[in-house]
Amino acid sequence: MNDKILLMLQLQNQLNNATNGEEWTKGITKNGKTINWKRCIYMECAEMVDSFSWKHWKAIDKEPDWANHQIEVVDVWHFIMSLAIENYAQMLKGGIEDIAINISELESFSKLDVKQEKYESQEIVIAKVESLIRVAISEEELDIDAMICDFFDLVLMSGLDLETLYRLYVGKNILNQFRQDNGYKDGSYIKVWNGEEDNIVMKRIWENDAHIKPDMLYKELVKAYTSLTKS
Repeated sequence: MNDKILLMLQLQNQLNNATNGEEWTKGITKNGKTINWKRCIYMECAEMVDSFSWKHWKAIDKEPDWANHQIEVVDVWHFIMSLAIENYAQMLKGGIEDIAINISELESFSKLDVKQEKYESQEIVIAKVESLIRVAISEEELDIDAMICDFFDLVLMSGLDLETLYRLYVGKNILNQFRQDNGYKDGSYIKVWNGEEDNIVMKRIWENDAHIKPDMLYKELVKAYTSLTKS
């Protein structure tokens, strides 16, 4: 079992428990709202396509926004892990550790250990994103392993590897927790901090300390946000 995969699954489960209630795997939140992780995946994938200059009638020479695309890849990973946890619970296939073991044994997962810095072509990446969308909207029985394999292919195509996926995921997960704790649902949360989106602030904290722990990252966000709201 890979420790990074296990930790990401644990963090996602904790976030879902806090946000949606501890029975979210039944497909409904503590507020009675239906949860549809597959819809979350295909809607986020559609947003991902907009990181590219796919329109033949507008900004045809614009370069792909790879930085934004990578953040969108991480957002999709939140939803795929949530879908996996829900699927295992509903199908009585096991818990988070079982998912981590099975993911670690996938052939596509072993490829993530190779450091990636190159991007595939825009058309190949979009084709892979659309493949994920087809799986997400399919009415056939979910093959969660096949979806995860497709996703790991996308990770590699997007210039990411296991280490960078892990760091971006942990950072975004902690930021999501911070948002929920500071009024994201009721609309009182301030997303732009002194002219920068909170995503950028979070990313800079990571870059300044590559070994920062999740709890310390949260504390650094508290410090930055507190100084913002007091000013």
